[in-house]
Formats: sequence, C-alpha cells, structure tokens
Amino acid sequence: MMLRNVFLSLFASLALALPCMQARAQEYPSKPVTVVLVLAAGTGLDVAVRTWAAQLTQSLGRQVVIENRPGADGILAVNAVKSAPADGHTLLVATSGALAINQAIYKQLPYDPAKDFVPASLYVKSPFVLVVHPSLPVRTAAELVAYVKARPGQLNYGAAGASSAPRLSMELFAQHFGLNINVVPYKNSIQVVTDLAAGQVPMAFSEAGAAQQFIRGNRLRALAVSSLARFNSLPDVPTLAEATARPGLEAASWHALMAPTATPRPVLNRLHGEMARAMKLPEVNKAIANLDLIPL
Repeated sequence: MMLRNVFLSLFASLALALPCMQARAQEYPSKPVTVVLVLAAGTGLDVAVRTWAAQLTQSLGRQVVIENRPGADGILAVNAVKSAPADGHTLLVATSGALAINQAIYKQLPYDPAKDFVPASLYVKSPFVLVVHPSLPVRTAAELVAYVKARPGQLNYGAAGASSAPRLSMELFAQHFGLNINVVPYKNSIQVVTDLAAGQVPMAFSEAGAAQQFIRGNRLRALAVSSLARFNSLPDVPTLAEATARPGLEAASWHALMAPTATPRPVLNRLHGEMARAMKLPEVNKAIANLDLIPL
C-alpha cells in the first residue's frame, strides 16, 4: 500500500507540474539569449552560428546575442556557461575539442561535459583543408610528406591550442606517414591562418572558411581536404584519402549547441526544434555549405 501511495503521489506531482512545464516553454525566452562560442570571431564556427542565430532571433522573438570567448582550449567559454543560470538564456556552442578531446589532454578539467551539459543540437560537421605557404616547394600532399621526411624535426606547423581538432588532424597526418614535425601554438585559429599567409609558419590544417580568402588570393596553397568528399569551394583539391592513397583517412570536428544540465526539458525541446527548422532553411543550408561545413 505504501509503494502504491508513493506512485500515486509521484503521478499527482507530475500531473501538477505538466502545465507549469508547458507554460515555461511558451514563456521562453523572456529576455535575450546569449550564445557563448569557444572560437574567435571570423572562424567558420562563428559565421555558421551567426547565420542560424539570425533565424532563431526571428522564431524565438528575442535577440540571440553572440559572445566569442576563445582561448584555453575552450575552457573559458565552457566554464562561463557552466556557471550561468540553467534557464536556456545562456547557451554554449563548442567543438569536439572542448567537449571530447580535452578529456584526453588534461588530467583535470573544471567541467565534465557529460554531467554538466546536455546537447540541444548537433548540427554541423567541420572538416579542414591542409594548406602551406607558397614558398614551400610542394604542390601535393605526397610531395609534402616527402619534403618533411627529408627534414626530420626541422619544420613547424601552426595550431590553436593543445586540443584543437586541426592540431590533432596534423598529428594524425604525421602519425600516418611517420613525420617528425613541431607545433607552434597559437591562441586562436585566425592567428594561425594569418601568420601562415605571412610566411611565419609553413603549414597547417585550417578551417576552410578562415583560409578561403588567402587561397583565392594565392597567399596559401591548398593541398588536400580532410573530409571524405571534396569541398564545393575547392573542387580541384583532392581529399586526403585520394591524395595519399589511404582510403578512409578523414579528420573532422563537429559543432554542438549545448545547455547546462538543469535546463528544463521543454526549453531544450524548443531549442532543438528551432535549430532543426533553421538548419533546413535553404538560405541557412547554402550559407553553411559555402563554408565547406557539412550540415547534420
């Protein structure tokens, strides 16, 4: 009888809570929504977020504000959202670096992605382009492998942070071909591609969106793309698998919209639905595809 009473009590509590939950979803958002990004302004992630955020501003009826907090391998941005009220008004957009790779890089993290956050939308896959400064006498990925092998430990590459996916992409590339190459660390990916175009570092894996203008201006040379399919913007640039005769060789990150774990389920459901709707809009899909990101 006691167990039955407990069940009845829980059921009654849930029944009373349902109207409140529905009302909460209808009332959300009650103020501007801030989306904190782990990467700098001007990156592919930043441009993609600003694209769908404009749609969410319309559909939610409140301004969606973008706040870039790059640095410390995403830890700054993640911590900022972790400590924010779990009401759906402060959200996080992070990559595989901050949400997955960091756990393998750092002995201790001030957050636990699985416990402290819940996903609202996994919306895009982010491959990279292998680029070199034109002064480097190579025109293919195979020529780059031979060039680096002939100079063990003498060449550098640029990468943002210890756990960024572009850095791990280069380490994967080096591991596959037995290359001895050194990393030059940067605070963010925009600094990497800017220094690369200026000849300060000879090579890097870069977001396509950040590198496109330099490639078009012949200030960078694209050797391969890290996805399994060629980029629309670089149709003549082979994939890594094609360029190295290694079928299945791929390196990519992903972007996810996250919220603190205690965020009400109706709010998460609304965010998920609005993101799904926005990502299906032709203008959003086209803008993201133009960045050589892959909508999911």
